[in-house]
Amino acid sequence: MAREHACMPEQTDSTPNRGKEASLESTFELVERVRQGDKESLERLMARHLGPLRRWVSGRLPRWARDMTDTDDLVQEALLRTFTKIEDFEVRGVGALQAYLRQAVMNRVRDELRRKGRSPELVDGDGLELQAAGSPLEEAIGREAVDRYTAALARLRPEEREAIIARVEMDYSYAELAEILHKPTADAARKTAQRALLRLAEEMKV
Repeated sequence: MAREHACMPEQTDSTPNRGKEASLESTFELVERVRQGDKESLERLMARHLGPLRRWVSGRLPRWARDMTDTDDLVQEALLRTFTKIEDFEVRGVGALQAYLRQAVMNRVRDELRRKGRSPELVDGDGLELQAAGSPLEEAIGREAVDRYTAALARLRPEEREAIIARVEMDYSYAELAEILHKPTADAARKTAQRALLRLAEEMKV
């Protein structure tokens, strides 16, 4: 089986101790334990990624797609399927695991919609098919802005794209973002995210 390329992200709940927890128990360490058959580490990875991915997919999907699917269950199913095959991952690239998990989730949603006779139509910056018409993202910034946002994201460097999606769409803290982007501190991650947002604004003017 071809090995999937992934990376080492983050942490997910919003408690004051997350920065300390991230340094003591990184996603890299959890992935290695899962590869050795540690079920508790699998549960921690699931908990860490579930909320942010639910927020991301809910923000991207149109209302009709959310009405036709139980997205919470689909996200959980996609994550479980991905992490139980974690031995297929190869650690490589900033934010690669995040991007791979988003693709796995959207693929699962897309398969379910096709099974029910509907199919997303648009391709976003991650190369994922989705139809954003009527999505919370479109309702927040408008159809034209969504198109420009999607096109601008695709033109950014992977680190910039991951910083924006993780911070803006998935609501990760700067401590969590530091692990996703392999930054030494939360402040370094904050500065990276700020620079990425400036780059995004410039690209959206094109």
